[in-house]
Amino acid sequence: MAEGREGVAILGIFVADTAFMASRLPVIGETIIGSGFAIGPGGKGSNQSVAAARAGAKVSFISKIGDDTFGNMALATWKAEGVDPRVVMSKTDATGAAFIYVNPATGENAIIVYPGAAGTITPADVEGNAEAIRGAKVFVTQLEQPVDAAERGLAIARAAGVITVFNPAPAEAFPEAIYGLCDYIVPNETEAAAITGIAPGSEDDARRAGDVLLDRGVGCALITLGERGALFHTRDQSVLVPATNAGKVIDTTGAGDAFVGGFAVALADGLDPIEATRFGSVTAGISVTRRGTAPAMPSRAEIDGLLAAGGAV
Repeated sequence: MAEGREGVAILGIFVADTAFMASRLPVIGETIIGSGFAIGPGGKGSNQSVAAARAGAKVSFISKIGDDTFGNMALATWKAEGVDPRVVMSKTDATGAAFIYVNPATGENAIIVYPGAAGTITPADVEGNAEAIRGAKVFVTQLEQPVDAAERGLAIARAAGVITVFNPAPAEAFPEAIYGLCDYIVPNETEAAAITGIAPGSEDDARRAGDVLLDRGVGCALITLGERGALFHTRDQSVLVPATNAGKVIDTTGAGDAFVGGFAVALADGLDPIEATRFGSVTAGISVTRRGTAPAMPSRAEIDGLLAAGGAV
């Protein structure tokens, strides 16, 4: 790896999370009474940036936001967390928002995301931040911004020898060429099933889904399986890394982002990929014991403390 590279560069979106708590979702035409509400910073890329920064990495975040109240929330969040915003502020498009349903008894969630200004990110916008990508040890992106921008970011990183991590979320079609640009592809169960046609209901099924992804050109299929852990799957090894028990689960909304952010930091720090997967698992395990997405991300001291304790309370 080239000298002078440092930290993590992330391409993605910021949205304002509007979280509603209730025992169930209403059916069409129905109104129900909720048990709680919160608003705060969100968006997969921004969440991953906060997770990575709190875990100790130097982080650059590439995105677009609106020149509005939610955009100001974004800027304040990144300033507080030490994230370097490589961000365009649009005068015409609003900052995005997300509707998040959370069942307070189980922590399960359902989400609708409107990307807003970040939905207009172009490959040219990514090119304008190529220096930040090339200067990082790890590059991360997802599918909440346009797919052609994600592909360009991955291509820039791959050409520079930067480690690439692709989180194919939300699950939607993307060009076959992206697979070959991924050192690591990190889908959850739902995304793995949508991409491969194989629902990873068992460990063997997860390995079969991983094989499909390897055959398409990825270096490693890292499939997160909720409370079952994460399957690290390459041509040479296939290891199920257990989930982390950090306490009572109250909100799983940002768990995937915590995992990806923590995993990217550990790779940037030079950890073995299996150890990096454990680091990501601990990061996610702590996050689900708290409400919210970005606000739930743990500090490096918390992660290191739980790792030292064997990954369980």
